[in-house]
Amino acid sequence: MSANNSIPMVRAEAVSKSYGSNLVLKSISLEVQRGEVLCLVGPSGSGKSTFLRCINHLETVTAGRLEVEGEVVGYREKAGKLYEMHPREAAKQRRDIGMVFQRFNLFPHLTALENVMLAPGLLRKGGSKAQLKARAMELLARVGLAERYDYYPAHLSGGQQQRVAIARALAMEPKLMLFDEPTSALDPELVGEVLDVMKGLAESGMTMIVVTHEMGFAREVADKLVFMDGGVVVEEGDPVQVLTNPQRERTKAFLSKVL
Repeated sequence: MSANNSIPMVRAEAVSKSYGSNLVLKSISLEVQRGEVLCLVGPSGSGKSTFLRCINHLETVTAGRLEVEGEVVGYREKAGKLYEMHPREAAKQRRDIGMVFQRFNLFPHLTALENVMLAPGLLRKGGSKAQLKARAMELLARVGLAERYDYYPAHLSGGQQQRVAIARALAMEPKLMLFDEPTSALDPELVGEVLDVMKGLAESGMTMIVVTHEMGFAREVADKLVFMDGGVVVEEGDPVQVLTNPQRERTKAFLSKVL
């Protein structure tokens, strides 16, 4: 991907996505700058997760244009026309984008260390097994799990498993991190430890797009807040402004139920 710092990390222009007659995204346009944290909030079924999946080409947009670092996601552009990439090309493009899902999806038969070492980004770097192990240990330390490197997922709490999943995504050395409701499957007392890791990533300058219901996190960490409903962007702006003084009635109604 391009290294031009003058272009947005993510640019969506009139992006739509449909499944048959069901239009899930309706002409979404927004930008995320380098080093920026964007939080997407809204009711279930509003299209937040679908939009996130389109960014790394896990879903193909139906209409519009979606770019990461100036390159159209999942397509090659030639003479003004777009040609869908071969799956191997798309996978190579996707390596610069880390994604953390609601569920941890760790390999149960591998330790925390082994799960991180198997990350595609870590393997592509090559190096000796000792070097790969050292890098994986650094990442586990970054998420506060260095002492549990030899634990299997079944012996880790949900919050710890999600932190391993974050370390695994970081092993790709991504330029962009996507989080799809990373705390929604956790018990309430475990949410904070995952959010703390995400705050640390934001402070380090990582570009992040986060689908979340954690309004306190959005208020504290996000540079921009986007409220979606029914597949459209209803309102966007400074998180404190949107959360304390929303301008749209639909935003007001939603926030009155979650704040």
